[in-house]
Amino acid sequence: MTQTEPKVSSSIDFSTDGKHHGHLNIPHSRNDSGWGALHLPIVSIRNGDGPTMVLTGGNHGDEYEGPIALMKLARTLDVGEINGQVIIIPALNYPAVLAGDRVSPIDGVNMNRAFPGRRDGSISSMIAHFVHQKILPLADAVLDIHSGGKTMMFSPFACYHQIADAGVTEKAKQAVLAFAAPISLELVELDAEGMIDTAVEDMGKIFIGCELGGGGTTTTDTVSIAETGVRNLLAHFGIIDEQPQSLEDRGLTPTPLMHMPDSDCYIISDDAGIYEALIDLNSPVNTGDAVGQVHFPRKPEQPPVVYRAARDGTLIGRTHKALVETGDFLALIATDM
Repeated sequence: MTQTEPKVSSSIDFSTDGKHHGHLNIPHSRNDSGWGALHLPIVSIRNGDGPTMVLTGGNHGDEYEGPIALMKLARTLDVGEINGQVIIIPALNYPAVLAGDRVSPIDGVNMNRAFPGRRDGSISSMIAHFVHQKILPLADAVLDIHSGGKTMMFSPFACYHQIADAGVTEKAKQAVLAFAAPISLELVELDAEGMIDTAVEDMGKIFIGCELGGGGTTTTDTVSIAETGVRNLLAHFGIIDEQPQSLEDRGLTPTPLMHMPDSDCYIISDDAGIYEALIDLNSPVNTGDAVGQVHFPRKPEQPPVVYRAARDGTLIGRTHKALVETGDFLALIATDM
């Protein structure tokens, strides 16, 4: 084995036609199993030489729409339905999903800051390294399904990024529109380094993301959005032969394409205390409107600090937790494009 070849191996040959349920074998020597390994489930469904789509959930372990929708797809999608290949990783950060935590309980690593990973790194880094070296190069497009986890809530949206290659940006935008979430968003990340998003885009490939709810749970609506969106993308890329379901088909009102012109769309706390949301998700805001306020339980006589919108738009995300610290995310505002 070379020093660039992943230490992780796969029980699946991704070049073989058929439907294969298998696992990644990740070396994991520990107190209770000196020669142990972690087996991370992975599925390959391949039929011929059509497009390849990689579908991931559980990048953060407390976000459940992705694992649910992708496990259901892996059980029900038949190899005869597809033209090309679908690679499904329902729980990318498998230890975190089993623990119900955002980051891995083994190494404390946020999988979505671990790319491109290291062959000789910790568990999360080895997983990222294998995916970066062996899975992403196979893909024409990648969908990574997120929600707000325990600490955030979002109006369900699918998103893409503005990148240097205008042609790939436009393809990602059209894929996001085909996903048909209630909101389609051109997203500006606070910190893109180490994300699977960036790894995919640096390879010149199409990346689609989504945030479908939060609070550390799911709803019937958010799971339905994930399931429909996944099949819509497979249809959009010609992997399955069916028509994507639009918002109108599902009795929903289409929303304008939205974007985040700059980092003023984020509201971040400068205070530690109890956060009181003053407006609900999907509410319109104008510059200067009060979005929320932080109260100080150690000094109840002190007035709360009010946080205001820095631009006009719509509130599409907010903190789900009430106890906030300095530097915590409080709210996200997007504007019509």
